[in-house]
Amino acid sequence: MKATAPREPATSPATPGPHGAPPAFDVEAVRAQIPALHQEVHGKPLVYLDSAATSLKPRCVIDAVERVYARDCANVHRGVHALSERATAAFEGARHKVRRLLGAADSREVVFTRGTTEAINLVAWSFLRPRLRAGDEVLVTELEHHANIVPWQLVCAEVGARVVPAPIDDRGVLDVAALGRLLGPRTKLVALAHTSNALGTVNPVAEVAALARAAGVPVLVDGAQAVPHGPVDVQALGCDFFAFSAHKVYGPTGVGVLWGKLAHLEAMGPWQGGGDMIRTVSFEGSTWNDPPHRFEAGTPNIAGVIGLGAAIDWLLGLDLAGARAHEQALLARATDALSRVPGLRIVGTAPGKASVVGFVLEGVHPHDLATILDHEGVAVRAGHHCAQPVMRRFGVPATARASFALYNTLDEVDALLRAIERARALFA
Repeated sequence: MKATAPREPATSPATPGPHGAPPAFDVEAVRAQIPALHQEVHGKPLVYLDSAATSLKPRCVIDAVERVYARDCANVHRGVHALSERATAAFEGARHKVRRLLGAADSREVVFTRGTTEAINLVAWSFLRPRLRAGDEVLVTELEHHANIVPWQLVCAEVGARVVPAPIDDRGVLDVAALGRLLGPRTKLVALAHTSNALGTVNPVAEVAALARAAGVPVLVDGAQAVPHGPVDVQALGCDFFAFSAHKVYGPTGVGVLWGKLAHLEAMGPWQGGGDMIRTVSFEGSTWNDPPHRFEAGTPNIAGVIGLGAAIDWLLGLDLAGARAHEQALLARATDALSRVPGLRIVGTAPGKASVVGFVLEGVHPHDLATILDHEGVAVRAGHHCAQPVMRRFGVPATARASFALYNTLDEVDALLRAIERARALFA
């Protein structure tokens, strides 16, 4: 079963722009495919600026999930009846779509998980833990999400190893030279975000991976915030593992992906036991299935995986270069306007960042600010964004964060600014 295509084209027919320039990205055609956008909140049109937390879903993804339960509701891999065969074909078809999305060499390198967090934990316990000894180090960066810190702390605590952070500067830019100096014979893994969820910083992953490779150190990349904003090629990045979540990239919640080099996956033991991850079972012992099934114990989120496949089809059917330029225009508009607001400080000013703006407003707690914005119909995130070390680095307990996706508009940026002015007036 193939995932459904969008009900209407993601872009209008290509009409050349002025002087033969490429046509503008048709954001309205995209918005027409996102049902959640077409509602009011507190009597105001919804302005959804929280896509870094979770993205809204196109109709084709919703339809794909619904069709699984309405028509193809069966377990995968072992059934020989028609429903199971259709579900299995769609499920494994999604694996091939992920391989294409990431530029991976082999679909066997694609493992389905519950999310980025579970994917990182899988690597922590199945790949790193057997190789870790007292005094060893896992090298991370100061801008990591908790999901790329805590799993390493847990496995390190078992053997007396430690997690070492590489510094960032006052813009939120990784100090690659300092990271290189921290690489040493005790370093057993480098784990870094491709894009910071709190700051929008895009890390130079390929450069870091080259440094680590020269030192014989494997690299895991938390790609949760990168995949929604542009093409990813894991082979070009030179990493060993790459993780992302479906719900960040217009797919369902409860589904994630771990890409790993096949040689690593084949050398790794399972980290969970159960059905489908085995080859043989007896009371004397068991043997394991080949990757990726070795790491997919039990009944998976079948509808969610198929929904991810539909999301990939949808995303790859868009004008991705145009979408990237559109997101950058949103970021530029927001950054310029926010920079002019008295008493407002943008937290994270790295060049070339993704379309995420974290900020604090003098005299207004971020949670209060987000509540006021919500009553103006503007949805932003407030808090530490599961990145408490980042907050401490910048001397704030929390920020308000506006995160833009390809379905947002310049008018919505202006709505954000009007809502912030409303908050300033209330606290004046």
